[in-house]
This record gives sequence, structure tokens and C-alpha cells, in this order.
Amino acid sequence: MGTGRRKTAVARVFLRPGKGDIVINRRPFENYFPTEALRVPVRQALLATETADKFDVLIRATGGGLNGQAEAIRLGIARALCEFNLELRGRLKKLGYLTRDPRAHERKKYGQKGARKRFQFSKR
Repeated sequence: MGTGRRKTAVARVFLRPGKGDIVINRRPFENYFPTEALRVPVRQALLATETADKFDVLIRATGGGLNGQAEAIRLGIARALCEFNLELRGRLKKLGYLTRDPRAHERKKYGQKGARKRFQFSKR
């Protein structure tokens, strides 16, 4: 099992010996992520370690949007693979799949329009 997080998305990943099926929230992988751009990060860790056809991947994803969930799943799969075989750690770390992306939404500040944007300044 591996847990991945990104922004406000959390993904719990379970690896089972199998033929390469990916199921997210009891839905097939292709139905959950509508575009190929969202599917690529999910497969990256499996393809990098050449284990895509050795495991069935069961995922529970909550929070955030689809992009955040996809990247959280990538981290979760990478962590689960390390738990399965420690020798894969070096390759995954080198590719950056074991690093949690710390970037998150910045809060809006009072007296301002947004987190960084200001109301227009008037000298007179």
C-alpha cells in the first residue's frame, strides 16, 4: 500500500499481483480519467520500473481535481512499488516520482482581491 498526496487530493494505492488492470474508485481507469494527458502520470511509475503488466492496481482517490488526483496516484504507486521491492527506489527517486509536490493553493488575503492581486492604487 502507498499513499500519495498533491494539493488537496489524496490517493490510497493497493498493488495486487495480476495482469495490469487499474481501477480507481471502483471505475475502470479509462472511464475515470477522460483524457490521455491525465492517464500518463498514473502509468509513469509502473512503466519506469517495467512492472505495468505484473500488478493490478486498486486506488481510492478523494479530494482535489482530476489533475491533482492523477499526480497523487503517481506518488502512491511509486511508494507502493518501493514497499514491494526496495531495489526500485533508486530509479523512482532519480525520476522524481517519490517527491511530494509541496505547491498548494495560496489563501486570499483580506483587503485584497486575491492571494497576490491588489485593488488598483489611486494616488488622488
